[in-house]
Amino acid sequence: MPLSPEDAAAHAAKMARIKTARDKMMATKTGEKGLIIVHTGAGKGKSSAAFGMILRCIAHEMPCAVVQFIKGGWDTGERRLLTARFPDLCRFYAMGEGFTWETQDKARDIAAARAGWDMAKTLIRDETLRLVLLDEINIALRYGYLDLAEVLAFLRAEKPPLTHVVLTGRNAAAELIEAADLVTEMTQVKHPFRAGIKAQAGVEF
Repeated sequence: MPLSPEDAAAHAAKMARIKTARDKMMATKTGEKGLIIVHTGAGKGKSSAAFGMILRCIAHEMPCAVVQFIKGGWDTGERRLLTARFPDLCRFYAMGEGFTWETQDKARDIAAARAGWDMAKTLIRDETLRLVLLDEINIALRYGYLDLAEVLAFLRAEKPPLTHVVLTGRNAAAELIEAADLVTEMTQVKHPFRAGIKAQAGVEF
């Protein structure tokens, strides 16, 4: 249904006001810094959103890196794509040996988490990398495989000023949320797993 001339004029005036207000707000946003970004919550999409940021970096030809703390045993689509197609722009390290209940060996899990964190520190210190993704590190922190105070102290003291670090996983610690610049909580509303649907390629991995 076509708009009347009056409705079209009212809409144009409204949009012009919105644009003026937004332009004024955006003019005050001139700062740039490397962010500490946390994706947490019970809902699906934490790692998926983080890997979307990795692809954005690649699209801008910005070097980046991934350290996977828990899903190391999985043959994931993102791992296949990044290691096969973009090894020059994205360094990928799958350090975990599977989910914690699969190994049933706490000492082994702690060793894998420590190795992942040592690699993460090396990558974060590398100022040529624009973004470093620490995938599922929140799970390693929650189980006590890594020391939260150590992780926070390192990010505060040694993260280069323009490097983004993304930390994913459920149950992010309150102290990490407080230290972060950007926090997103994924809320689960509905999930097919509860209806007997298994994890599927292209959706979960």
